[in-house]
Formats: sequence, C-alpha cells, structure tokens
Amino acid sequence: MTDDKRSPDDIDPDLLEVAREIFDAARRGEANMLAAVIEKGAPPNLRNEKGDSLVMLAAYHGHADAVRVLLERGADANLRNDNGQTPLAGAAFKGFTDVVKTLLAHGADVEGASPDGRTALMVAAMFNRTEMVELLLAHGANPNARDANGVSAADAASRMGAPETAALLAKKAGA
Repeated sequence: MTDDKRSPDDIDPDLLEVAREIFDAARRGEANMLAAVIEKGAPPNLRNEKGDSLVMLAAYHGHADAVRVLLERGADANLRNDNGQTPLAGAAFKGFTDVVKTLLAHGADVEGASPDGRTALMVAAMFNRTEMVELLLAHGANPNARDANGVSAADAASRMGAPETAALLAKKAGA
C-alpha cells in the first residue's frame, strides 16, 4: 500500500493499518483528515493495492472537497489506477459533476483515455449524463474521438440506450 511495489507482507502491519485508515478517509471524503495526514508527511499520491490513489477514491465516491484538498497538496489529478482509469472517468461514470469540475479546475486531462481509448466523455455519454457531457464538452472534450474499437461517444450512447446524449453528441460532432 505504498508508492513502491513491496509486498504487504514486507510492510509493518501498523503502517498498513494507518494506510487503510487514510484510504478509508478518502472514500468517506474526510477532507480535513486528508489535509492533516499529507501535511504530516503522507504522500499525496499514496496508492492502494489496486493502484487507486487517494484522489481516485475520493472522486469515485463523490467527495469534491476531499479531491480539492488533495490536489491543492500536490496530488496528481491524472494519476491512473492499475486498470488505467483516471479519477475524471470515475467521477464521470458515477455522475459527480462537482468532482469533475474540481478535477478539471486542477488540471485533469479532459481527453485522458483508458487503455482501450475510452474517455470520460464516452463514459458519461453511455450513461445518458447530459449535464456531464455538456460540462466535458465545454472543457474541450472531443466529441469525435474514438476508442480502440472505433466507437465514438455518440456511438456508445446509442448502443447503451442513452438517446439524449447520443443526440447531443451527434449534433456537436457535426458542428
């Protein structure tokens, strides 16, 4: 549960427990606690065994204040987990507009794609999150981008039965 690749068996059990508590604080959105532990020396890009950073966990659980606190203390808005997912895509998937706004305001790459080429815009479109799609487009997301299978956000929305985002994206792509 550190930035290196040591086995959990090689790490002091008390330290592992502290790390678990920090990750749980990120999941719960405890911004003040996260600020305090980083100011005491915890790495802002601390990652768990799945490669999820504190920002990823706070973003995925919808905690914009915790995300902001972490980013203001040096955490990387674009740090991917072991599956290649970004905090922005996680927040877009969950529909957390305030988290997405916070990430974008702190340098998250609106076009940062997962290994299969899927962007946050594609994820938001698939789940018919029109407000999220509009927000990502306003921050420069490319409606014409395609994933590794050649699927655009509008295609993904159509395939998933998300007619509003499919129509919105088709209109933007043609503009």
